[in-house]
Amino acid sequence: MDPLARLLRIAAAAGLTGVEPGTSYGTPSIKRSGKFLARLKDEHTLAIRCPLQEKEVLLEAEPEFYFQTDHYVGHPAILVRLDKIDDTRLQARLQTAWAMKGKR
Repeated sequence: MDPLARLLRIAAAAGLTGVEPGTSYGTPSIKRSGKFLARLKDEHTLAIRCPLQEKEVLLEAEPEFYFQTDHYVGHPAILVRLDKIDDTRLQARLQTAWAMKGKR
């Protein structure tokens, strides 16, 4: 399945309102009412908003799904291995990113 279609399907199934396709840094992304939630870094990697305190826990607890590069150190975003993560975990990440954008 197309990664962007997968994200949109999961967001819709979770009832995340206002989620729409877009572009960020020239790559396909999803946004909430025009605000960045996540973008496809490449066909296997998703960059998604994530609170810093939660990010550190995820990186340590589930490195098979989550990682970061030097560019993302200190930023509220985490990288996701799309070919490894299941829809349930991905939905949880989308819900967190969606909630973060509702606060601004």
